[in-house]
Amino acid sequence: MHFKQTLAATVVMFAIAAFGNTQAAEPAQTRATDTNATLDAAIEQHMQAGGLVGVGAAIIVNGKIAWTGGYGDADKQHGIAFTPDTIMNIGSISKTFTGVALMRAVQEGKLSLDRDINAYLPFKVINPHCPDAPITLRQLATHTSGIVDRPAVSETVYHFGDDAPEPLGEFLKSYLVGSGKHYARENFLDAKPGTRREYSNIGAGLAGYIVELVVGEKLNTYTRRHIFNPLQMRNSGWFLSEIPPGKHARLYVAHGLRIPIPLYEITTYPEGGVRTSVSDLARFFAALLNDGAYEGARILDKKSVDEMLRFQYTDANKPENVNLQGEDSVNSGIFWATKFDVTRIGHNGSDPGVRTMMLADPGKQIGVILFTNTSMADEESGSYFDIFDALWAHAVQMKHQADATVSQ
Repeated sequence: MHFKQTLAATVVMFAIAAFGNTQAAEPAQTRATDTNATLDAAIEQHMQAGGLVGVGAAIIVNGKIAWTGGYGDADKQHGIAFTPDTIMNIGSISKTFTGVALMRAVQEGKLSLDRDINAYLPFKVINPHCPDAPITLRQLATHTSGIVDRPAVSETVYHFGDDAPEPLGEFLKSYLVGSGKHYARENFLDAKPGTRREYSNIGAGLAGYIVELVVGEKLNTYTRRHIFNPLQMRNSGWFLSEIPPGKHARLYVAHGLRIPIPLYEITTYPEGGVRTSVSDLARFFAALLNDGAYEGARILDKKSVDEMLRFQYTDANKPENVNLQGEDSVNSGIFWATKFDVTRIGHNGSDPGVRTMMLADPGKQIGVILFTNTSMADEESGSYFDIFDALWAHAVQMKHQADATVSQ
């Protein structure tokens, strides 16, 4: 209800802005200054209420980066401000980079979304409950593969203070192959692949590993060549060793105390390892919302972007535990998610000291990115979502103003 109430309020605000003001028009610069000040005040108020240390945000309107902002601290101890260029890990939004890398490998003819993944792997992955049913990359990318995250093992992929010591492939083999130290039948659903949706970080890690195998290089170098460099994402990487320590945000736990936590790596980095800034991520998001290109740089062809972003679940082909209509409805692209009952598309991220959102409307006319370097439990995250709502309302106003300027 929270989001629907906010959406209703946004519609009212839009209507008042469009039709309800009978006073003489103010200069456009004055209106922009006033609305930005209102947004600043709302964000700072919600940060204080939620105990958020730092916040960064961006707004994309009609395919262009229209606004970026930073608030609070990237490092409280040293008084370093959080800016749009502050770098931090972004959690599961990283999966969208893995998705682009995957679709690029498909585009290059090196992968098929619907082939058995064992055609690409140096070890065999078989669901012990359904040994004759193949697992595909499309299933990995839509969280229907049947591979699940077993908490006792998932917790071990975090390595604080340094790069992860265990190679990705070795970890995956130990988890997915019968002789492995982390293997258990409980690592798989007792269901045929494709028939049930179960969000899987380890499944995403496996998809990224397959991309690495077929392109012949790790994701950090492959995405630097094909995504970061073309889009001029100069403050982006995958591993701590790629980011100057002084440019990386400190991470905190809220709980009213704002406790700092060490930086960390994750073994399964394709599912959550990207470190970037709001400004850089906005360029990537704008490219996806613009059919794969931004400011003359193309990271995917339109056909590949269309496949990545299209809703993969249909009435004729959907997991049995998914609703496609109404409350609690969801759908999925290729490592591309729906939120708020399919009224927003993109991805969210959450990790220790990290909360991120990168969401657009289904028509791809408005996009909002929101970072905070502060962890919070779900029941404590109201202020974070209040900030997102304020940004979305501001984006609606900016789109209205941009469209009105074009029509004049």
